[in-house]
Amino acid sequence: MELIFLTKSSVPIIGQVAFVLGMIMDALFRFTSQFGITNIGLSIILFTIITNLLMWPLTVSQQKSSKLMSVMQPELQAVQKKYKGKTDQVSMARMQAETRAVYQKYGTSMSGSCLFLLIQMPILFGLYQVIYKIPAYVPSVYKVFESVASPLMQQRNFVSTLTELAPKVKPPLTDAATVQNVIDLLYKFTPAQWSSLEQAYPALSSTISAASAEIAKMNYFLGVNLATPPFQGIDHPNFAWIIPVLSAAVQWYSAKLMTAGTKNNKAKVDEDNMMAQQMQSMNTMMPIMSLFFCFTLPAGIGIYWVASGLCRMIQQLVINAQLDKMDVDEIVRKNTEKANEKAIREGKNPALVKSNSDKLLREVKRQEEAEKNEEERQRQRTEKTVKQVEESTAYYQKNAKPGSLASKANMVAMYDERLAEKRRNKKDKGSDISSGENSNEN
Repeated sequence: MELIFLTKSSVPIIGQVAFVLGMIMDALFRFTSQFGITNIGLSIILFTIITNLLMWPLTVSQQKSSKLMSVMQPELQAVQKKYKGKTDQVSMARMQAETRAVYQKYGTSMSGSCLFLLIQMPILFGLYQVIYKIPAYVPSVYKVFESVASPLMQQRNFVSTLTELAPKVKPPLTDAATVQNVIDLLYKFTPAQWSSLEQAYPALSSTISAASAEIAKMNYFLGVNLATPPFQGIDHPNFAWIIPVLSAAVQWYSAKLMTAGTKNNKAKVDEDNMMAQQMQSMNTMMPIMSLFFCFTLPAGIGIYWVASGLCRMIQQLVINAQLDKMDVDEIVRKNTEKANEKAIREGKNPALVKSNSDKLLREVKRQEEAEKNEEERQRQRTEKTVKQVEESTAYYQKNAKPGSLASKANMVAMYDERLAEKRRNKKDKGSDISSGENSNEN
């Protein structure tokens, strides 16, 4: 069963981003058409190159942030270890304060890396919308399909005929189908289905034949139909299977290049670092997911993934070479300047912001020192009590069996000794006071 997602996306932001990207795709399609090349596969590759170039500044910023994170990681891990297992409110507040202090030290923020993802996510989702539903977003392609869809909708029982020709495509057409719905279905047609459609409507034979020939030129890239999934059953191996394999290989090598940049910074990765473990899991899972999706989704998606992966590989090689030459202190300086400029725009005093942060950190240190001193006093008191108990027990049992009359006599004797010692101390203290008064009188 193949799924079709009708017409354009109505999701806020993603729909608008997809519309803009669709215009770029259409411009590329019309550009190549001037040279007699009307091929969606080539347009997808050019489209991928351009979109990756447009996202280049974001990619570089994200990689700088990643490099800075690798330098910060040992300090962040030290804070995490310090408060490991402590879930009380006071400890959590202290951990957050110390974590913020580390980020401020390097001129960045805890939400900095998330911001890049938030910016990129609508672009990536918009890209998939365009690639997955090319006729809906590329007017030049839409016109070719419309030249068949509109006449077909004038024919009797066209819904049942199209449904019979493409029974695996869901959801099926209904009597309320629009021209966009019909185009979505026709976009999934194979050459055999186009031939069957031509036979079903002899009156439209020339129209269908001309459109199907044009669509074949657009949809076939290196002998692969971009509108159909490479996997057509285990008993139907075909050349298109190379697309998922290439996609998985490219994803794996791209992830390897990304981690190479981190290794060059010689950052130590702790086994307890959840972020590092998640990244490692993602680097393992992404090639597998790419292999699966590119087998089951239209081949056009696979072409995009391969082209996008190759672009990222080249970008990463260039970025890694740049990162090796970058000075972390210079990155920190620039980040600090940007943070100060942002604070000024928000009406804040950068010096006061830093002062408040330092004050909070000093308060955390003071509280920790006070707790440490209290723990030390408590330890000394405990040791003193234990020592007294041990001395008393040893005295009671001196030359006597535990629980005997002799041990009880020792206990009474020790009590009398301590009472006598207290009296002597009191008498000595009184004598000292009297001596002091006599001296004053003299």
